Amino acid sequence: MKLCYLADASSIHTQRWVKYFADVGHEVHLISQKPFGANPPADVRLHLLQPLKIGNTPVRGINLAFQVLQIYRNIRKLKPDLLHAHDALGYGFWGALCQFHPFVITPWGSDVVVKPGESWFFKWSVKFALKNADFITCDADHLVETMTALGAAQAKIRVIYFGVDTKRFCPAPQNDALRARLGIAPHCPVVISLRSLNPIYDIESLVRAAPLVLEKVPDARFIIAGNGALRTQLEQLASTLGIAEQLKFVGAIPNHELPDYLTLSDVYVSTSLSDGGLAASTAEAMACALPVVITDFGDNRQWVAEGKGGFLVPLRNPAILADKIVYLLESAAIRRVFGAFNRQVILERNDYYTEMAKVERIYQALLEAYNP
Repeated sequence: MKLCYLADASSIHTQRWVKYFADVGHEVHLISQKPFGANPPADVRLHLLQPLKIGNTPVRGINLAFQVLQIYRNIRKLKPDLLHAHDALGYGFWGALCQFHPFVITPWGSDVVVKPGESWFFKWSVKFALKNADFITCDADHLVETMTALGAAQAKIRVIYFGVDTKRFCPAPQNDALRARLGIAPHCPVVISLRSLNPIYDIESLVRAAPLVLEKVPDARFIIAGNGALRTQLEQLASTLGIAEQLKFVGAIPNHELPDYLTLSDVYVSTSLSDGGLAASTAEAMACALPVVITDFGDNRQWVAEGKGGFLVPLRNPAILADKIVYLLESAAIRRVFGAFNRQVILERNDYYTEMAKVERIYQALLEAYNP
């Protein structure tokens, strides 16, 4: 098949999706506003959209029409068998305007859960995109309900997980050089967070939980990855709480280094206030056989078995979060049992290769329907 995607090329989720289809032999094109960055996927042909500018300033309004025109021209030139947009509000809306079929949309979460409530135009755009899609995939049951409420036909929606590469994310010996580089002694247990430092991920609750954990487990260390608008504020909060030495703000971690950071850690934490489905970083931690402590919302309860693979905690509750972290840090045996349970969950229900093969079958069915 000749496949064309509309998506953010800088996102690791986009890169992993298109890489699968290029690797199994399809001709893959990607139209994006952003470049790949480091380590681009092989055999994927990128078509960058150019903004309309006056000097160095993009022209709003007209620029949107200019980008849609570029997408339309690219599609006409490429003549793909199928068009697939990731993100219903941006690329999905633009793809729908081009009226190419068969057309698939994959929302990522806030584009259908949050954005339609912010303005009438966003709501209309999402509804238009979903109505014009021939098929919709998403990674959470609650997104199905949200999209049907926006007018999408439930019969054309299917839950497909982004999946974890369980060959890369798996239990492995710790990287001693990385531990030394981070300045974490061999005897210190490690708690890791991989969410961005933006308000929606509520990293503040983890920072406020850290002193409570350290009262019970003084040797504990916290790796807080990611960048975002709140980084300086969070670092200042850690300093004010007197725990700056125990918290390691390491910035964004390159994807190829993530397995080393996870296998170095003992407990994974996500304090996010919202996600589309199970967060990719949570799934990757589970695949690496880590126990997890994550917030209780959305589909998380479908993935994390309370008291078997980890714990679900209320939103914005540092005290309960700290209690669960301490419980896990105080028992290596429980961590091993919980971690093994989580690894099996991902192998059985969220394997990257299995999920992408499902998408491939959907593509084939759509092409057969459009080319009987």
